[in-house]
Amino acid sequence: MGLWQRASMIFKSKASKALDKAEDPRETLDYSYEKQLALLQQVRRGVADVATSRKRIELQIQSLDQQGSKLEQQARAALAGGREDLAREALTRSSGLHQQVADLQTQLAALQAQEEKLITASQQLQAKVEAFRTKKETIKATYSAAEAQTKINEAYAGISSELGDVGLAISRAEDKTAQMQARASAIDELVASGALEDTTGLGKDRITAELEQMASEQDVNAQLAAMKRELGAGGSPEAIGS
Repeated sequence: MGLWQRASMIFKSKASKALDKAEDPRETLDYSYEKQLALLQQVRRGVADVATSRKRIELQIQSLDQQGSKLEQQARAALAGGREDLAREALTRSSGLHQQVADLQTQLAALQAQEEKLITASQQLQAKVEAFRTKKETIKATYSAAEAQTKINEAYAGISSELGDVGLAISRAEDKTAQMQARASAIDELVASGALEDTTGLGKDRITAELEQMASEQDVNAQLAAMKRELGAGGSPEAIGS
């Protein structure tokens, strides 16, 4: 395969994919339906034209028949008046009209047959167009449902991907929270064991602080009482000092 043929094939392949992606089957079906309606309208106009021609010929035949009847009456009147020459002329004209009527009758029969064929074709075409319209709407509804389902699936896939990222973020946040809690618990244990001195007093609650204060006051009072007893038993402070 030559270079130009390969390039042409690649171009056609890419163009076909681009067209396939851009093509909306619903629009194509609607366009086809409109074309069929236009053809059906043409057939109906053809039926109307033939019917108009048929009606015109029928009126012509009716007019010629009336003229022929009038000429025959004139021929009888002329013959009754002794004017055979006029009667002959009237009948001659009447005979010519009869020939025209016969020719028009032939044309009328042909137009009637053509009109019947066109009416049958129009009815058959209309039935096909209606069937196509029903099929078209069914396909369009099915395609729209499939398109909606595809969008839902794509959205669901995107949400699932986002939820996966959110899940990782939550997992990392939980890990950091657990680390902070463990660190705080370890510091509390160190403070409670005395390994770390809590100089702020923030590590004790109110009840513990009050109990420790009461214990300290009791210890001070006990020491003062002991000192007083010692002083009472040993004499005055001056004697003790000497």
